[in-house]
Amino acid sequence: MPLCQHASPAWILHIVTMCWTVSEYSLFYSVIAFFCLLQQNNFNDSFIVRAVCLLEYFVFVCVFKKWNIQGLSWDEKECGTSKVSISREKLWIPDISISEFMEEDKSPKTFYVHLNNHGQVTDDKPVRVDSFCKLDIYTFPFDIQNCTMTFGPYLHTGKSQFIIPFILRRRPILYVVNLLLPSCFLITLDLFSFLLPPATTDRSAFKMTLILGYTVFLLIMNDLLPVTGHGTPLLNVFFSISLALMVASLLETIFITNIQFRSDNYVPVPHWLSVLVLRYLAAIVLLYPELNPSIISSKDLHSVCSNIQSEQINPDASMEELRKLSKGVAVIRQHLDRHFEGTRTSREWQMIGIIIDRLLFGLYIIFITISFLIVVIIWVTNNIK
Repeated sequence: MPLCQHASPAWILHIVTMCWTVSEYSLFYSVIAFFCLLQQNNFNDSFIVRAVCLLEYFVFVCVFKKWNIQGLSWDEKECGTSKVSISREKLWIPDISISEFMEEDKSPKTFYVHLNNHGQVTDDKPVRVDSFCKLDIYTFPFDIQNCTMTFGPYLHTGKSQFIIPFILRRRPILYVVNLLLPSCFLITLDLFSFLLPPATTDRSAFKMTLILGYTVFLLIMNDLLPVTGHGTPLLNVFFSISLALMVASLLETIFITNIQFRSDNYVPVPHWLSVLVLRYLAAIVLLYPELNPSIISSKDLHSVCSNIQSEQINPDASMEELRKLSKGVAVIRQHLDRHFEGTRTSREWQMIGIIIDRLLFGLYIIFITISFLIVVIIWVTNNIK
């Protein structure tokens, strides 16, 4: 007998499917015959589709869809079963999809749906989700993302859609171990490099090695940092500040080293700079310079020469010799004046360099501590919210 029979739409109000034998085979052909009649029905009638989503993993979502076929039912005892599996091609399937899809649907294919004796169709299908979500990565790696999945047909209004919100919390332990701790170790090394004496140790070479290592570290760990999202991660700002502080400390080391080794060629320290640094800044950094070496002043030498000339000596042949000695003493006096004056200038410049170095060391500690505390407070505050 033919499976499909043409019928008037007015006749198809409700059909109880009859089975000629108690078997799924006869039930299957009876259901197919019903669908052939249903093709002549009025498709303006609305269908109610119930969809349930089970988020097992972030990549795969199990979607359960249920809807009723009007006018279809059969007797379980007469047909021998209460449920049959029917190919998708022989049924109307609601076009419910996820609006946030970004790529081609690569979900596993399912070829059958279940139909029970009350005309209810059950469609259980896993969906592989490659969706987009607006990420707020400011507090990375301690960020919490609020995302949604919108299910619904494309040809209907927003009233036919339903939105499933879900919250994603990142596991920060990987980023703490691979990003934060090594960066803090390198910053600590750069901090304690200020304790190296610039006059006897090549501190600049050590700092350049640290900067090179920190740059290579950031390049290697660049794949762990987020490249998409809303805003710039606070962690990236912290890394930039750390690198800037390393470069600034290297420039300061070059300046201090130049003062230590070329201070002999400098002009005397201006009075205002001497007062500002050697008096006020030295008191701030608790460093009190001693710049009073025991030297022979020109006044002392002049008094000695005057005493020699005031002595009564007989005008004899030794007078000429005494005059030569007096001239020699005057030359020595001038040489000593220039020598001690240069030594004092050099010591003043070196002391200024030491005071500035200690001052910048203190500022470095304060700035890096405040920056780290601000970052930690922001992370903790956002996690509490």
